[in-house]
Amino acid sequence: MERRLPLQRIVRLALFPVALAVGADASLILAGEGQDQATFSEHFASYDIPAQAHVRTDGAVDLAEVEAPIETADPASTQPLGEGTASYYGRRFNGRRTASGEAFDMHAMTAAHRTLPFGTMVRVTNLANDRSVVVRINDRGPVSRSRLIDLSRAAAEEIGLISRGHGTVRLELIES
Repeated sequence: MERRLPLQRIVRLALFPVALAVGADASLILAGEGQDQATFSEHFASYDIPAQAHVRTDGAVDLAEVEAPIETADPASTQPLGEGTASYYGRRFNGRRTASGEAFDMHAMTAAHRTLPFGTMVRVTNLANDRSVVVRINDRGPVSRSRLIDLSRAAAEEIGLISRGHGTVRLELIES
């Protein structure tokens, strides 16, 4: 014989992880079936977030109105950043939002790095031909753990990475 849970109990169980994430008292969610909707709503009223200017009335966020955060580099970072493999990304991602919030432009001198702050200027030198380019970090990546940095197509063209798709490079922090 199949045992069915009342709908109200199913909703409480579904909201349990959410309640824990926002810091609500879990016992309020898992309380007995006699708890009414008004009591339930009262406990979550303190977690209501006021609408911000960039949130439309339908609940969607207008990304064009959100300013991308610009992180500043630690001024004590004056050493070379190391050597590793660089790759590039281009046409497939052109126009998509980067982790910094700006649209990716494959024709700009930009790059993705896992940890460098957004806005950091980095000189990337292809060790095979000694050509270099200065890029601005505006995205997170590369996804592949074997890669150190992902360059925009324009930056990769500048240092000769397009034909192979990847190459060994040296990274140096450019101080402002």
